[in-house]
Amino acid sequence: MDDLVFDGVTISSQKRIFNPKGDILHGMKNSDSGYAGFGEVYFSMVHCGAIKGWKRHRLATLNIVVPYGAIRLVVYDDRSDSLTQGKFLDITACSENYIRLTISPGLWMAFMGVGEGVNILTNICNMEHDPGESDNCELGAISFKWDSKGLNS
Repeated sequence: MDDLVFDGVTISSQKRIFNPKGDILHGMKNSDSGYAGFGEVYFSMVHCGAIKGWKRHRLATLNIVVPYGAIRLVVYDDRSDSLTQGKFLDITACSENYIRLTISPGLWMAFMGVGEGVNILTNICNMEHDPGESDNCELGAISFKWDSKGLNS
Protein backbone atom coordinates (compact mmCIF):
# COMPACT_ATOMS: atom_id res chain seq x y z
CA MET A 1 0.00 0.00 0.00
CA ASP A 2 1.28 3.46 -0.86
CA ASP A 3 1.51 6.18 1.77
CA LEU A 4 1.64 9.85 0.83
CA VAL A 5 4.03 11.36 3.38
CA PHE A 6 5.16 14.54 1.62
CA ASP A 7 3.28 16.68 -0.91
CA GLY A 8 4.42 15.39 -4.30
CA VAL A 9 6.26 12.31 -3.00
CA THR A 10 4.86 8.82 -2.59
CA ILE A 11 6.80 6.09 -0.80
CA SER A 12 5.87 2.57 -1.85
CA SER A 13 7.13 -0.63 -0.27
CA GLN A 14 8.74 -2.82 -2.92
CA LYS A 15 8.62 -6.59 -3.15
CA ARG A 16 11.81 -8.47 -2.43
CA ILE A 17 11.79 -12.19 -3.10
CA PHE A 18 14.48 -13.94 -1.10
CA ASN A 19 16.37 -16.66 -2.92
CA PRO A 20 19.48 -18.47 -1.65
CA LYS A 21 21.10 -17.98 -5.07
CA GLY A 22 20.33 -14.24 -5.13
CA ASP A 23 17.26 -12.15 -4.35
CA ILE A 24 14.80 -10.75 -6.88
CA LEU A 25 14.01 -7.07 -6.38
CA HIS A 26 10.92 -5.56 -7.95
CA GLY A 27 11.28 -2.02 -9.30
CA MET A 28 8.06 -0.97 -10.99
CA LYS A 29 5.15 -2.28 -13.02
CA ASN A 30 3.00 -0.19 -15.34
CA SER A 31 0.05 -0.99 -13.04
CA ASP A 32 1.78 0.62 -10.02
CA SER A 33 0.67 3.97 -8.67
CA GLY A 34 3.30 6.52 -9.62
CA TYR A 35 3.78 5.04 -13.07
CA ALA A 36 3.54 8.01 -15.44
CA GLY A 37 4.87 6.38 -18.60
CA PHE A 38 8.29 5.21 -19.65
CA GLY A 39 11.09 7.35 -21.01
CA GLU A 40 14.26 5.78 -19.66
CA VAL A 41 15.88 3.94 -16.79
CA TYR A 42 19.26 5.05 -15.51
CA PHE A 43 21.57 4.03 -12.70
CA SER A 44 23.61 6.44 -10.61
CA MET A 45 26.51 5.13 -8.57
CA VAL A 46 27.48 7.07 -5.47
CA HIS A 47 30.40 6.30 -3.18
CA CYS A 48 30.03 6.20 0.59
CA GLY A 49 30.11 9.77 1.89
CA ALA A 50 29.66 11.38 -1.55
CA ILE A 51 26.66 13.67 -2.10
CA LYS A 52 24.96 14.32 -5.46
CA GLY A 53 22.43 17.11 -5.94
CA TRP A 54 20.55 19.43 -5.75
CA LYS A 55 18.47 18.80 -8.87
CA ARG A 56 14.88 19.74 -9.73
CA HIS A 57 12.97 18.41 -12.71
CA ARG A 58 10.30 20.69 -14.16
CA LEU A 59 8.51 17.98 -16.21
CA ALA A 60 9.88 14.56 -15.29
CA THR A 61 8.38 12.24 -12.68
CA LEU A 62 11.09 10.18 -10.99
CA ASN A 63 10.72 6.70 -9.51
CA ILE A 64 13.76 6.06 -7.33
CA VAL A 65 14.76 2.57 -6.14
CA VAL A 66 18.01 1.57 -4.41
CA PRO A 67 18.75 -2.06 -5.37
CA TYR A 68 22.27 -2.10 -3.92
CA GLY A 69 23.80 -0.39 -0.91
CA ALA A 70 22.22 2.35 1.15
CA ILE A 71 21.42 5.86 -0.03
CA ARG A 72 20.11 8.76 1.99
CA LEU A 73 17.57 10.65 -0.15
CA VAL A 74 16.59 14.20 0.72
CA VAL A 75 13.75 16.02 -1.02
CA TYR A 76 13.20 19.77 -0.54
CA ASP A 77 9.96 21.55 -1.38
CA ASP A 78 10.16 25.23 -2.32
CA ARG A 79 6.84 25.31 -4.21
CA SER A 80 4.73 28.25 -3.01
CA ASP A 81 1.42 26.39 -3.41
CA SER A 82 2.47 23.23 -1.55
CA LEU A 83 1.38 21.85 1.81
CA THR A 84 5.02 21.02 2.58
CA GLN A 85 6.60 24.28 1.37
CA GLY A 86 9.97 24.88 3.06
CA LYS A 87 10.16 21.32 4.42
CA PHE A 88 12.52 18.39 3.84
CA LEU A 89 11.83 14.70 3.43
CA ASP A 90 14.84 12.72 4.65
CA ILE A 91 14.79 8.94 4.15
CA THR A 92 17.30 6.15 3.65
CA ALA A 93 16.58 3.46 1.07
CA CYS A 94 18.43 0.16 1.46
CA SER A 95 17.84 -3.60 1.62
CA GLU A 96 16.23 -3.25 5.07
CA ASN A 97 14.02 -0.41 3.79
CA TYR A 98 13.42 -1.48 0.20
CA ILE A 99 11.13 1.21 -1.19
CA ARG A 100 10.35 3.22 -4.31
CA LEU A 101 10.06 7.00 -4.05
CA THR A 102 7.87 8.60 -6.70
CA ILE A 103 8.91 12.25 -6.91
CA SER A 104 6.71 14.72 -8.77
CA PRO A 105 8.13 17.52 -10.92
CA GLY A 106 9.07 20.72 -9.08
CA LEU A 107 10.83 19.18 -6.06
CA TRP A 108 14.55 19.40 -5.33
CA MET A 109 16.45 16.17 -4.64
CA ALA A 110 19.92 15.33 -3.37
CA PHE A 111 21.32 12.01 -2.23
CA MET A 112 24.29 10.62 -0.34
CA GLY A 113 25.89 7.18 -0.34
CA VAL A 114 25.74 5.87 3.21
CA GLY A 115 26.48 2.19 2.57
CA GLU A 116 30.06 0.94 2.45
CA GLY A 117 31.74 1.22 -0.94
CA VAL A 118 29.56 1.91 -3.97
CA ASN A 119 25.78 2.36 -3.73
CA ILE A 120 23.41 2.26 -6.71
CA LEU A 121 20.32 4.39 -7.28
CA THR A 122 17.93 3.44 -10.11
CA ASN A 123 15.58 6.02 -11.65
CA ILE A 124 12.62 4.82 -13.71
CA CYS A 125 11.72 8.09 -15.39
CA ASN A 126 8.65 8.92 -17.47
CA MET A 127 10.69 10.79 -20.08
CA GLU A 128 14.10 10.61 -21.72
CA HIS A 129 16.83 12.79 -20.28
CA ASP A 130 16.51 16.39 -21.43
CA PRO A 131 19.07 18.75 -19.85
CA GLY A 132 16.77 21.70 -20.61
CA GLU A 133 13.94 20.50 -18.33
CA SER A 134 15.87 20.43 -15.06
CA ASP A 135 17.64 22.85 -12.74
CA ASN A 136 20.76 22.28 -10.65
CA CYS A 137 22.16 24.21 -7.73
CA GLU A 138 25.10 23.85 -5.36
CA LEU A 139 24.63 21.86 -2.15
CA GLY A 140 25.04 25.00 -0.03
CA ALA A 141 22.27 26.86 -1.88
CA ILE A 142 19.60 24.94 0.04
CA SER A 143 19.82 25.13 3.85
CA PHE A 144 20.08 21.40 4.50
CA LYS A 145 23.40 20.79 6.26
CA TRP A 146 25.09 17.45 5.70
CA ASP A 147 27.61 16.30 8.29
CA SER A 148 30.40 13.80 7.54
CA LYS A 149 28.04 10.87 8.13
CA GLY A 150 25.29 12.43 6.01
CA LEU A 151 23.20 13.43 9.00
CA ASN A 152 21.28 16.70 9.00
CA SER A 153 22.87 18.98 11.57
